[in-house]
Amino acid sequence: MRLQDVRSRVHIRHGNFCDLKVLVADCGVRLVDGVIFDLGVSSPQLDRAERGFSFREDGPLDMRMDQHEGRTAADLVRDLPETELADVIYQLGEERYSRRIARAIVQARMQGAIETTGALAAVVERAVPASYRHGRIHCATRTFQALRIAVNRELAVLEPALRDAVDILAPEGRVCAVSFHSLEDRIVKHTFRALANGPEASVRVLTKKPVIASDNERRQNPRSRSAKLRVVERTSKESMS
Repeated sequence: MRLQDVRSRVHIRHGNFCDLKVLVADCGVRLVDGVIFDLGVSSPQLDRAERGFSFREDGPLDMRMDQHEGRTAADLVRDLPETELADVIYQLGEERYSRRIARAIVQARMQGAIETTGALAAVVERAVPASYRHGRIHCATRTFQALRIAVNRELAVLEPALRDAVDILAPEGRVCAVSFHSLEDRIVKHTFRALANGPEASVRVLTKKPVIASDNERRQNPRSRSAKLRVVERTSKESMS
């Protein structure tokens, strides 16, 4: 309904970031004036228990952005060896108790499949020290985040997608990336910096430091507290592939 007044100018396509060039070309467009990356999971996805992104309400352990393809979080929890599972939780969730959690998951799955968000959260709670269960964030947050990133290969497709976005920018066009996780923000920062430096630099960075939510915005929307916005502008007029 929000787009009803401009619906003749709107083209909606379902796809992955890594398909950006194909999706834009499919709309008959060669160059664009701007691209916005809203990274991570959205509030509607978090708030729907059946998507399996959150442990606040019990639901199937899915976590796929596209529920028509790919392995679910339940598949990873069931199939990954303990060491690989621990690495995923540590590297993608930055979870200090990753090895304890992975060990607990492997022990629990021997007793029966872990198929719901509530079941996984309960395993994590039992695995970590009592003091860790009452921290600022829920003790299962980082484990869920890691599995979600792994399921959707979010970090793997980010840098190529950012470069593709710059490739299809018209002169003075901009790419804006909003990240909610330090690993995402690091990729955005380094990719933008690489594209802005050297003899073949094609953009200039407009945000020397990331833009963050104001105190008022964080009060009204607590989920904005970790958001970081970075922006680059296209400077080169060379032919873009």
